[in-house]
Amino acid sequence: MLLRLPTSLSEARRCLAEGAVPVGGATLVWAQWQRDGFPEQAMSLRRLPEATVVDGETLGAAVLLHQIDDRVPEVLRRAAASIGTGAVRRTATVGGNIVGSTLRCLLPPALVLDARATVMDGDGTYEAELAEVVAKRPLMLGIRWRRPLVSAYRKAPGDVGGPPPLVVATAVHAEQDGGRRLFTAVRDGDDVVSGSVPATADPGRVLDALEGTALGRLPGETRDVVRREVTDILGRADG
Repeated sequence: MLLRLPTSLSEARRCLAEGAVPVGGATLVWAQWQRDGFPEQAMSLRRLPEATVVDGETLGAAVLLHQIDDRVPEVLRRAAASIGTGAVRRTATVGGNIVGSTLRCLLPPALVLDARATVMDGDGTYEAELAEVVAKRPLMLGIRWRRPLVSAYRKAPGDVGGPPPLVVATAVHAEQDGGRRLFTAVRDGDDVVSGSVPATADPGRVLDALEGTALGRLPGETRDVVRREVTDILGRADG
């Protein structure tokens, strides 16, 4: 297998056109390749500047999970630190987790940051909604978001080999009109659901409004956890 390492967007597009298979840390596909056969060409973005950036509003797809630090919001940093073992985090990438993984541990944090993905095809680069990225699995270069006022992440304990543990991500953003908006995303089993409502001064009204979103269809015990997380993040935002 020939591993190609493009250093520019035009070179990466050429690799795609010539049939190179995008790969991040290969933590998810290596066993499959060993079983079914390796592709003739693979492409890693680890030398592409647009895919390796880390700052307060951008995270490249080729960034390794262990490289996600306090430059990014708390919700992303805590999510990355909770994924797998240290060995996994030193190999797995942001793009592989969001696009290639069925667990998508970074998806709830990205949703509450109101993030959009930068993706690339044969015609060039464009922005896409995260739902489109998850459904169509294009080549993702990275994600960009709005800086939140405050954010938080909770992951329930889970058993190795068991079902995916419950994840609740929350963030409060300032709006242009001077108000605030609460974003909440939950991974419950294999499903990720999210919703956003105005973050008014009355936590009870905020919680009632969340019941009118997709989050209101979650099981009762899960909604109880969401309510506690939402109450906490609203208190932090007021503080």
